[in-house]
Amino acid sequence: MSPPQLLLSLLLLMLLDVEPSGATLIRVSLRRVHSGHKTLNLLRRWREPAELSSLEASSPGNKLGLVPLSDFLDVQYFGEIGLGTPPQNFSVVFDTGSSNLWVPSRRCHFFSVPCWFHHRFNPNASSSFQPNGTKFAIEYGSGRLNGILSKDKLTIGGLKGASVVFGEALWEPSLTFTFAPFDGILGLGFPILAVEGVRPPLDVLVEQGLLDKPVFSFYLNRDPDVADGGELVLGGSDPAHYIPPLTFVPVTIPAYWQIHMERVKVGTGLTLCAQGCAAILDTGTSLITGPTEEIRALHAAIGGIPLPPGEHLIECSEIPRLPPVSFLLGGVWFNLTGKDYVVQITWGGVHLCLSGFQPLDMPPPAGPLWILGDVFLGAYVAVFDRGDTNTGARVGLARARPRASGGRGGGPAQAQLSG
Repeated sequence: MSPPQLLLSLLLLMLLDVEPSGATLIRVSLRRVHSGHKTLNLLRRWREPAELSSLEASSPGNKLGLVPLSDFLDVQYFGEIGLGTPPQNFSVVFDTGSSNLWVPSRRCHFFSVPCWFHHRFNPNASSSFQPNGTKFAIEYGSGRLNGILSKDKLTIGGLKGASVVFGEALWEPSLTFTFAPFDGILGLGFPILAVEGVRPPLDVLVEQGLLDKPVFSFYLNRDPDVADGGELVLGGSDPAHYIPPLTFVPVTIPAYWQIHMERVKVGTGLTLCAQGCAAILDTGTSLITGPTEEIRALHAAIGGIPLPPGEHLIECSEIPRLPPVSFLLGGVWFNLTGKDYVVQITWGGVHLCLSGFQPLDMPPPAGPLWILGDVFLGAYVAVFDRGDTNTGARVGLARARPRASGGRGGGPAQAQLSG
């Protein structure tokens, strides 16, 4: 490369690192909660969307916002939003595997036990509430969530004023919700997944000029010695969260965040997904799941000891000697060490180490596939980019920056929008 070309390349790199005008990363205090296990895994019933819709995006502004995340047993994350005027606060899971926003309602059925253990939306306490009244139901593996749709103002990560249609849950038959440390779910999947054709919150934020682009990124902190659980960045990504470069992989089916995975390797002796396979990046799934036979072979390679509920125990002393598990995505290997894929918990004074892999068979046409949940996303920052009319949806991945070297402070940080 000639000196003029080198100088031009350096200038372009400097321009890419310049914070966009008006792009401010809003930081909110985070909390960590240790309670329950795999709530969304128990609830989720994956389905293949019947049809796909075209992706539409606009770029009305140049703003960025951060939402705080809290840790759910080290591998599930949730944070705060507000609904109404003045805002009524709710703790929600930010879930890339669904597309609706719902919270419990003050008008819920008397025998809907989860309502009495969580914050409930009160329409009478909001001056901006607009009734809708359309009934909705969301299917989960352990039952249905029923309610009515309503419209009100959403406050999220410092962004205010977006009028969103959301679900007021009137009947939650699943006891799983009773003990969940979150109130509801905010879906970040594609519009095709939304029940009753409701516009997902991300789309609304873009359409109403509160976000520049339909892009968001997750930094999930799994360090049990650190108080915060990470950050969700709306509108772009924060380079302070990851070690460049980002590797972008195209979304193959714009419903879930589904991509093509070329191969999976365990150490040097075992290859899985040998002919290529589908994979979904899902913040609402705690672990990494895959076809039963392949996960069984993986556990044999890492010395997993089977437990009755489908978990696998790992000897904690063996973590430093465990083989890496590597995923080939977009021509780049993404490696997980034993420390990355072993979930360490303390329960009743007993320290346990559990495998972060679990079998889950998805029948055709949706499967077979792998789900890269929070065990993977804790090691790698993911940038979810819905794209526009010229570029398709894609996911960017880069190794999460260790907290000790991240230099996180309370002030604004550099922001990066996907081009």
